[in-house]
Amino acid sequence: MSGPFGLPLALLTDSYKASHAAVFPSALSATAYAEFRQPFNNDPSDHRMVFYGLQYIITTYVSRVWTDTDVNTAKAFFSTHNAGHSAFPFPETLFRKFVRENNGHFPIRIYAMREGSVVYPHTPVMQISARDEYAGLVTYLESVLLMTWYPSAVATLSRKAHTRIKERYSQSVDDSAMWTLESRMHDFGFRACTCVEQSMLGGAAHLLTFAGSDTMSAAYYVQHVLNGGRPVATSVPATEHSVMTAYQSERQAVMRVLDEYGKGVVACVLDSYDYARALRDVLPIVAERQVRDGGVFVIRPDSGDQVEAVLMGLQAADKAFGSTLNSKGYKVIRNASVIQGDGVTLDSLERILDAVLNAGFSAECVGFGMGGGLLQKLDRDMMGMAVKLSSITYEDGQTRDIMKFPKQGSSKVSLPGKFSVHADATQNGAPVAYRASHAPSDPDLLQLVYDCGPVPGHTWDSFDAVRARLDDQWTRFPKIARAVSDDLLDYQKLIHDRQEQRVNDGSAFA
Repeated sequence: MSGPFGLPLALLTDSYKASHAAVFPSALSATAYAEFRQPFNNDPSDHRMVFYGLQYIITTYVSRVWTDTDVNTAKAFFSTHNAGHSAFPFPETLFRKFVRENNGHFPIRIYAMREGSVVYPHTPVMQISARDEYAGLVTYLESVLLMTWYPSAVATLSRKAHTRIKERYSQSVDDSAMWTLESRMHDFGFRACTCVEQSMLGGAAHLLTFAGSDTMSAAYYVQHVLNGGRPVATSVPATEHSVMTAYQSERQAVMRVLDEYGKGVVACVLDSYDYARALRDVLPIVAERQVRDGGVFVIRPDSGDQVEAVLMGLQAADKAFGSTLNSKGYKVIRNASVIQGDGVTLDSLERILDAVLNAGFSAECVGFGMGGGLLQKLDRDMMGMAVKLSSITYEDGQTRDIMKFPKQGSSKVSLPGKFSVHADATQNGAPVAYRASHAPSDPDLLQLVYDCGPVPGHTWDSFDAVRARLDDQWTRFPKIARAVSDDLLDYQKLIHDRQEQRVNDGSAFA
């Protein structure tokens, strides 16, 4: 079998998809598109989102060559998949046809925004089409293509964290120390994932913005698969509670760690017994040693109130290590800092940073880690990603542009027709969707990434290039933009009014 995990490729979809080709109207072509319907977590103040992860989906799943063995194995499965363990319908004839006539490549065409693009609600991030007898397969791979929601959500979450930290950096950090910004959010999420593949994809999405990561599956994938061997992710030696409690005393544990790693950056968790007492009794000894050796000691609380724990660590470090006042009037602790990685969210991150600045410390004195909150506590509804049919050309040559507008669910209204996406100079280059037939003459941002098989000559951008694109666009684009052209909105209204009339007069149900 050609599919991953011992699965035939025909099963990389939802069951009901297999029954659609037989009932799809005969057509010369069909077109569908993918979009995010809402900003991340319905954020009313910032609609920017990151589209990322399609390269993995295309190269790992969509571009795989189907074989007769895939079809035979799928047929055996479908033979007992219907209710009562009877035969479930599936398009066996179509599958065997493209295995035989298209070298086993799935017969759809995909245009997409480039990896790391900043998009908005209703930006078409993918456009999928199929022709002739394969028109009914246009959305067969919808489910696996929609899995880009996950790396896109992680990438957006990390970028939003970066935005919040950067605001406090601009207020409290000298220009000479701004380089530390990319290490202020560390990926602790490997153990929170359901599988290694998830950690690799989510961890890579995080690395589009930050460089700190303990998720080595993602660090390796980014460096050696996506970036030509050039490293992106970094980490530092650090202890866990099992190391600290293995010693008779916390002081013994810390001193052993300093013997081994004290000349560099090292992090120690200090709440195995009594965080406040460890700060009082152990930290002064650490300070004497670290200042002598020139290393940096990172204090990690892992329990208690998030804000209080960070402030306790900073105040104790200031007393033990001392600090300097930077040009912006904030304290920068010598040879020490604090990292808070216990249950951090976007909201708690802001509370902690504001408390740190209010206490007179620079934002560079504190770092953050996110585990399950970064790689696991997300779902497709956070940005409402969906694929919808938007146009069909029937056998008689009549084209019908289609949109969904459920009367009881206005948030699920879709766009009709075929689209192109263009940079809008009036919005600093933010993407705007147009009807393909009424588009500007400048280049379409939707690029061909799959054409009934791999696209000859197509190469994916390096991870460095994707990072640079995201950084540029996130900085340059407005927080809220007009993502759909007036012409397309007018056309949507026209199609809506026509279809609503058919609903009202009953012809839509005849």
